[in-house]
Amino acid sequence: MTVRCALTQTVNAYEDMPESPAELGRLKGKLDAVRAANLAHHARLVRAAARKGAQAVCLGELFPGPYFALGKDPVWFDFAEDAVTGPSVAAMRDVALECGVLIIAPIYELERRRRYNTAVVIDRDGRILGRYRKVHIPCGANEQGSFHETYYYDPSKGLRQPESPSVRGHNPYFPAFATSIGTIGVAICYDRHFEGVVSALAGAGAQIVFCPAVTFGEKSRRLWELEFPVDACRHRLFIGGSNRLGREKPWNQEFFGGSYFAGPDGERLPDLSDEAQLAISDLDLDGLGRQDPSGWDLRRDARPAIY
Repeated sequence: MTVRCALTQTVNAYEDMPESPAELGRLKGKLDAVRAANLAHHARLVRAAARKGAQAVCLGELFPGPYFALGKDPVWFDFAEDAVTGPSVAAMRDVALECGVLIIAPIYELERRRRYNTAVVIDRDGRILGRYRKVHIPCGANEQGSFHETYYYDPSKGLRQPESPSVRGHNPYFPAFATSIGTIGVAICYDRHFEGVVSALAGAGAQIVFCPAVTFGEKSRRLWELEFPVDACRHRLFIGGSNRLGREKPWNQEFFGGSYFAGPDGERLPDLSDEAQLAISDLDLDGLGRQDPSGWDLRRDARPAIY
């Protein structure tokens, strides 16, 4: 089976952003408008991908708003929402059903006064199959700017999802989901760098791993081109990395985009999109069961006791 999948690479669509980070406080009371602008923008992108034949669309990390972790401002705490009944998931469920497209929707989640960086998996009929929360939360700086995610998000404590028969695997941190297009996993941004993450998803049966990210900086740019092909080859699956493209007021940090899919032989797949804010590729899931052309069988020959 070949499935056509899409990744978004865009920036905040709310136009009335302040010019200076010091003025972010004036967004108090306007956060619903920020979210609404981005929900409408991403609904248009999902529809555009569906017109190109996409059966699944992975939206970017924290797609309902700007990447606010470039600074520290408590105004954004009120942007968090419920992962089941909140407006972002409700809107994307409607779009998934309308377009017949599976959607991975990464949001800023609020649950019992804790906030998480969470991806909700919505199948083509609008059903919520489950969710995954970002496990590793970065805080640091590079030559271009700083990021303060620990100020905003709690790390995942693992999610038990017995209510969802679609959840695969026994790892509560990195579940896979049986969907209408195949078995998928999600690893948000920083999680992609850690040894064992893709291995856990592969062990849970993932055929496709989606990695919604917001990333910038020279080293990140180099590793962005290397990590996905290596992990896809090592675990014989597909990986799609989505990154923002452009600048967002008031921080004006440049995000390099570069969204793409990597395949099980370490290859970068052709991008079939003519839209700058989308990357679209065909993924041959049947090919995952074929003999590795190198003659390798890493899964068979691994000796986990020595690692």
